[in-house]
Amino acid sequence: MTGTPISSISRVGVVGGGRMGAGIAEVCARAGLDTVVREADATALRAARERITRSLDRAVGRGKATADERDAALARIVLTADLDDMADRQLVVEAVVEDAGVKAEVFAGLDKIVEDPAAVLATNTSSVPVMRLGMATTRADRVIGLHFFNPAPVMPLVEVVTSLHTGAETLRTAEEFVTATLGRRVIRSQDRAGFVVNALLVPYLLSAIRMAESGFATACDIDTGMELGCAHPMGPLALADLIGLDTVLAIAESLYEEFREPLYAAPPLLRRMVEAGLLGRKAGRGFHPYQG
Repeated sequence: MTGTPISSISRVGVVGGGRMGAGIAEVCARAGLDTVVREADATALRAARERITRSLDRAVGRGKATADERDAALARIVLTADLDDMADRQLVVEAVVEDAGVKAEVFAGLDKIVEDPAAVLATNTSSVPVMRLGMATTRADRVIGLHFFNPAPVMPLVEVVTSLHTGAETLRTAEEFVTATLGRRVIRSQDRAGFVVNALLVPYLLSAIRMAESGFATACDIDTGMELGCAHPMGPLALADLIGLDTVLAIAESLYEEFREPLYAAPPLLRRMVEAGLLGRKAGRGFHPYQG
């Protein structure tokens, strides 16, 4: 499927209003873009609005934005429960749960709804192959990975991931959007599970979990050791809590499925914690407590 190249994107859609989706929507709105966020129902939409508002309020409190800039960004964001509202978007970023089937369903829906054949359909996946999502559409040449990092309003990097079908014009449009419009840095990655950053990061996190699981050191000592001994801004277990242990597990499983290397195998402790709902910051407890 072909269409007229999009030289300047002004209308963006985000499917999913969780931490990543809300953060991506905020980044787009602060860049002056007309932004539509789709969530499943009214409750999820309220939560998405609250996430975006809290984040913008923090930016104002820290002197990173003015009150007028916050209000203008909020005014640019429309929240909806109807995927059909993505019809006129020039670029849509999927940011739903890290489940290949759910993501493929979203892309199949967008393929039918988004009217402009030149529109870019992007995924924020951490681990699902971009090719698999592109093949859920009739326009795989317009599908690309745009992997933002958490928290999206703060982190300056976006991984751009092309599948074997992604067109050169799609890549150019996506990179121009990320760099010129959003002011982020880009690194390119092949379409392999974990891409660049998580393929390096996740084995490190899993190693720290195995160390805690074995009783070799406490979670606090592991994190303090890496913070003060290696000048890391955050220890590996605190970082896993920030990412979400369910997300860490999903990425680890995707990496192991792709490469079958032991360093990507999820430790039993990680699986038990996810089963117990101890998912990290978002649940109030992971390797560390976060109540209050």
